[in-house]
Amino acid sequence: MRIAIIEDNLSVAKGIAFVLRDAGHAVDLLHDGAEADLFLRDDGAEVVVLDINLPGMSGLEVLCALRARGDTRPVLLLTARAETGQRIEGLDAGADDYLVKPFEMEELAARIRALARRKGEIASRIRTIGGLQFDSAARQLSGPGGVLDLPRRELAVFEALLNAGGRTVSKQALLDSVYGTGADIDEQVVEVYASRLRKRLKTFGIEIRVRRGLGYSMQAGA
Repeated sequence: MRIAIIEDNLSVAKGIAFVLRDAGHAVDLLHDGAEADLFLRDDGAEVVVLDINLPGMSGLEVLCALRARGDTRPVLLLTARAETGQRIEGLDAGADDYLVKPFEMEELAARIRALARRKGEIASRIRTIGGLQFDSAARQLSGPGGVLDLPRRELAVFEALLNAGGRTVSKQALLDSVYGTGADIDEQVVEVYASRLRKRLKTFGIEIRVRRGLGYSMQAGA
C-alpha cells in the first residue's frame, strides 16, 4: 500500500516512514501544507496521514480541499493534546480517524491497518486474477496451494499492475508505488522485479507484458 505522510516535524515524519516502510508500504513524505495539497490532487497514495499544524496550509485546509474534490481516501489526523476543537473540526470535515501526539508507532500502524481494512471492504478488497486472489487489506496473494510468499517489493509491483486493470504502467509509476515519489532508485530495478514476477505468475495463467519505452501491463488468460 502507498501512504502519504504530511508532517512538518522531520524526526516524527522519518520515524513514521521507517515503521511503515519496514512493514512493506511505499511512503511519500511531505512537510508543507500547500505542497501537500498540490501533491494530493494527482498522486496514487491510498491512505493519508495528515498533521494539523503545517506551514503553507493547515492540515484542516488540506483536508477540506481534499473532500471538496470528492476525494474519499482515508485520512488519519495527527493532533496535539490541546487541539480538541480542531480534532472535532477535522472529523466533521471528513477525517476518518485521529491520533494524539505523542503516540506509539505501533498504535499508528494499527490505525492505518484499520483504515486500510475499511477502504478494502468498501472497494471489494478481495480481487481475483487468473488463478490468484489478492487481499488488498491484508496484502496477501493466494493461490490454490495457499498464500504466496512474495517479497514485499514484488508484491507492491503486482498490486500496482493489478490496480491498473490491464493498462500500461510506466517504470517510474511502478517505482513510486514501491518506494514513494522522489526516491533515488534506478529504473532498472523495476525490470528485475517484473522479471521475477513474470516467472512466478506464469503458472497461474497471468502474463506481465513489456511495452518497450512505455512500461508494463498485467493480464490473465495468457
